[in-house]
Amino acid sequence: MDALTQPDPALLESVRTQLAHTGQDPDPAAISAAVRAAGLVLDGPTLAQLVRGLRDEVAGLGILEPLVRDPEVTDVLVNGPSEVWVDRGRGLARAPVAFAGEAEVRQLAVRLAARAARRLDEATPYVDARLPGGQRLHAVLPPLSVRGTSISLRIPSRRRFTLADLEAAGTVDAPGAQVLGAVVASRAAFLVSGGTGSGKTSVLGAMLGEVPGDQRMVIVEDTCELDPGHPHVVSLESRAPNVEGAGEIPMRTLVRQALRMRPDRLVVGEVRGAEVVDLLAAMNTGHEGGCGTVHANSAGSVPDRLAALALAAGMSLSGVHAQVVAGVDVVLHLARQPGGRRVLTEVGVLADREARAVVVPALVRQGGRLRPRAGHDALRERLGGVP
Repeated sequence: MDALTQPDPALLESVRTQLAHTGQDPDPAAISAAVRAAGLVLDGPTLAQLVRGLRDEVAGLGILEPLVRDPEVTDVLVNGPSEVWVDRGRGLARAPVAFAGEAEVRQLAVRLAARAARRLDEATPYVDARLPGGQRLHAVLPPLSVRGTSISLRIPSRRRFTLADLEAAGTVDAPGAQVLGAVVASRAAFLVSGGTGSGKTSVLGAMLGEVPGDQRMVIVEDTCELDPGHPHVVSLESRAPNVEGAGEIPMRTLVRQALRMRPDRLVVGEVRGAEVVDLLAAMNTGHEGGCGTVHANSAGSVPDRLAALALAAGMSLSGVHAQVVAGVDVVLHLARQPGGRRVLTEVGVLADREARAVVVPALVRQGGRLRPRAGHDALRERLGGVP
């Protein structure tokens, strides 16, 4: 980058000082005034370019800002000053940008953490938070991050996906899209499983967009990502403890609160802790159509994944499996192919095998299509004849 888009450090510090002195937000007008107060006289185009660069440094994401603005980018990863990677949905690729040094990367990470009202220093050398712009920030400082400060940014989707969009993208075929719609219409309780970046949130969001408008939806998330195109949505977000270690509101507390808010659909954006106990309880006590996502390597491993989470929360193994069999109807598993495309690879139904919950494959992707397996009849029965 040239000097106009990568401002001189002394000028940048002068502008920061001016903004701090006036108490103004770092908007373009305030930055422009601060530049003039620093003694620079520039023509209009040059000033505008400098203001954009300064705004990125003072209030934005610095040299990462152009990457985040790219509508195709879903993730930006910084592995120290000279390694920046992006994912545009086709796998990771090196980005043609670099920081001046470790100090610049660390400064950006600390500033971003402060924007999220979180602490990042030697006492707390890692942070996981949501930025005001909606990006999910994770950062780790040395010496935990051996090769330099690490920054990971997950960029929220700029559009609401529909089932038709998923079909056009190749995530599901036409029969698969019909199945997803039928899962919602039948008010089956379901979980979307898969690994990191497999498209779980996108698929869940598209399915929630199919929920009838007269049903009240309460969504609980650790970091807000779901934004379904639905007229009646209440979103709850957990809260991390402040710098004094107080004020934490965990997911489990929010799930319990959600159950008191008359939800027609209870949605847990990502099940990864003790909240699984309350979600399973809700699925077993008349809250039809409950759903969420869970990290798992396969559809078949979902019961054991839920059991591991629930056992850590004090639930018995037999109790977990009984609740899973009775409460969860369908598991939808997603995977990311080598080329980066995210696809629905399996639809499974829950069954009881010797007092253990198991997922019986009903549809499995083969040759680019979902093909029937042993649980197909059970799936048809639960979904009212579809597929």
